Amino acid sequence: MKLYTNEIVFRGHPDKVCDQISDALLDAFLKGDKHSRCGIEVMGGKGKIFITGEVTSNTKVDVEKVVKRVLKDVGYITDDGHAYNIIESGSPEDIKIINNLGTQSHDIALGTNDEIGGAGDQGMMFGFACDETPEYKPIAMQILQDFSKFYDQLRQKDKRFLADGKTQITGVYDRKMHLKKIKDWTISYQNTEQERAKTDKILIDKAKELATKYNLKVQKFLINPTGKFLIGGFQGDAGLTGRKIVVDSYQSFAPVGGGAFSGKDPSKVDRSGAYKAREIAISYLKKYNLSRCEVQLSYAIGIAEPLAIYILGDGKNIEPEKSLYAECTPKQMIEDLGLLDRCFEDTAKFGHF
Repeated sequence: MKLYTNEIVFRGHPDKVCDQISDALLDAFLKGDKHSRCGIEVMGGKGKIFITGEVTSNTKVDVEKVVKRVLKDVGYITDDGHAYNIIESGSPEDIKIINNLGTQSHDIALGTNDEIGGAGDQGMMFGFACDETPEYKPIAMQILQDFSKFYDQLRQKDKRFLADGKTQITGVYDRKMHLKKIKDWTISYQNTEQERAKTDKILIDKAKELATKYNLKVQKFLINPTGKFLIGGFQGDAGLTGRKIVVDSYQSFAPVGGGAFSGKDPSKVDRSGAYKAREIAISYLKKYNLSRCEVQLSYAIGIAEPLAIYILGDGKNIEPEKSLYAECTPKQMIEDLGLLDRCFEDTAKFGHF
């Protein structure tokens, strides 16, 4: 038996808010011009939201309007017009939104335009699938994603629960990495500190319900271990696009590629390649009746087909089908996965897979 831990952050965590802003802006550019090329980065903290990166597009986007809409959706601007967790004055009008977006380098465009269709960058992307759940994800990963979604719904209807937070599970696993029980379940959630015993119990009861679904018992809960979590959001921490890439992918159950997802249009293989690798992993898991499958794709900037495809099933190498290389060009992945018809902001809320 061994101990292994994985985590997720809630939708209102500052890093996740920055991811959602990046993807909301991406969605807005793609809605106006599906050929938009975007690499949008966001940083936030202490009353300021700084947006930078590269955008080449034939459409205009009201950046400030999109940013404030996301802040409202995640609970940082209330319906009555109060700004919470982001600026001391409490006024949304005092939030400074700094737009520092530029255009994509012409050198990059030479190899990634629609005619050539090369990869938007070099790098490696990973996909993973296992047979533990109907969603082809590890049990602990699925539990934490479900808990995060529950918390987001809860804080929208119960004002004692605030936007920021995170949770993690330390599980007891056998030698084949099957989860046997949960040793520690840590929940750090921002709240008003009103009726703490009652709000803690709501979360503990939900956690037990999710664990019971998989016949698991929780030995110990750690709820706000410092004792208090009232100051949070951009008042308590800074946020940055892409800083939660492990949470975004497989919560440490599989290797992580070098590039983040949010803010990038699907010509960027950091995103489209990772999505395709996940699809391949599920496909090979079913085809070869595997318990676990891991896939790596690697690319060079400006070249359409991947340099290599690596597939590992239950610890053994599997030779990829030759046709798979042609399926993994940016153009083909965008078409096969319908990546120009997605709402990317939704993918940034609770994990991309």
